[in-house]
Amino acid sequence: MKTTSDQILFLLKTHGTASTGDLSESLGITRQACRQHMENLASLELVRFEIIKAGIGRPHRLWTLTEAGHGRFPDSHAQMTVSILEAVREEFGDTGLDRLISRRERETAAAYRAALCETPTLAARVGRLAALRTAEGYMAEWEKCDDGSFLLIENHCPICAAATACQNLCRAELATFRDVLGEECRVERVEHILSGARRCAYRIA
Repeated sequence: MKTTSDQILFLLKTHGTASTGDLSESLGITRQACRQHMENLASLELVRFEIIKAGIGRPHRLWTLTEAGHGRFPDSHAQMTVSILEAVREEFGDTGLDRLISRRERETAAAYRAALCETPTLAARVGRLAALRTAEGYMAEWEKCDDGSFLLIENHCPICAAATACQNLCRAELATFRDVLGEECRVERVEHILSGARRCAYRIA
């Protein structure tokens, strides 16, 4: 069972920022109890805050994760994966590495297509894709936008170190989404962790 501190870190990971009041309400605990948890997490350098003044009344703290806080959500086998990618590049050059990534792209697309084959609507396909990505560690969710498009959100990247070392991995993921969601769809990456965003997000229309 997750501790209260773990739940707080998860909420900040998936929502970006939150006030003490927002967190206490989400967790069903008092503000004083939540404040004590936040002070403890801050002392561990897992969270930080900025003072926000909004209208009349006392300013409040808006909390967010630090780099160490983000690090509590692991980058799966990060160093080993980076070492393998570097070894492939040294042995077979960039062409060989591209071939490896293309093979992974084809295999991933085939697995996703098999999982999505009985989902007739775009909404169902996006929802199923989000579930698949969550199972892979991406902490994914999705929502329908006012204009009828969809937003696929990934709050965590379990291959971030590998993608930093080889950004063609990100290119391959975008191509895979376009492939499995259907030719009639337009998929655009609108937020990108490697560009400094808190999360990766894809608009699907």
